[in-house]
Amino acid sequence: MTGDELSHVDEAGGIRMVDVGAKPQARRRAVARAFVRMRAETAERLRTLPKGDALASAQVAGIMAAKRTSELIPLCHPLPLSHVEVVLEVEQGGVAIEAAAETTAQTGVEMEALTGAAVAALTVYDMAKAVDREMVVEEIRLLEKTKEVLG
Repeated sequence: MTGDELSHVDEAGGIRMVDVGAKPQARRRAVARAFVRMRAETAERLRTLPKGDALASAQVAGIMAAKRTSELIPLCHPLPLSHVEVVLEVEQGGVAIEAAAETTAQTGVEMEALTGAAVAALTVYDMAKAVDREMVVEEIRLLEKTKEVLG
């Protein structure tokens, strides 16, 4: 397969789950980012919203989502995650979210990191939407991925 082919599409154009059975186990890590743009007054209230602490809730939601990625994204392999971390920081104009996922497996954890960041951002949005209807979830992207082949 060349770099420009789609790994989840077979020769006939149908979808398929990638066979990673022959790939070696590797220690893998991925970090993703999302940003929720909002008014400054909203950002100041995120810990005391009518629904509760949006930052704490979003952190837990992001971790839970990363752990369930294969249930949410149809062709993702279920992975034994060894670590998931979701950090939310209030910045000028909104909340920056970074989600990191780690595993030792035959395939990467980019989707777990991206899912964690996206769901954390959606949780912030859900909890603050009653006080700020102008919020925007943006910049969901992969920041880094690493692989260390074992043995």
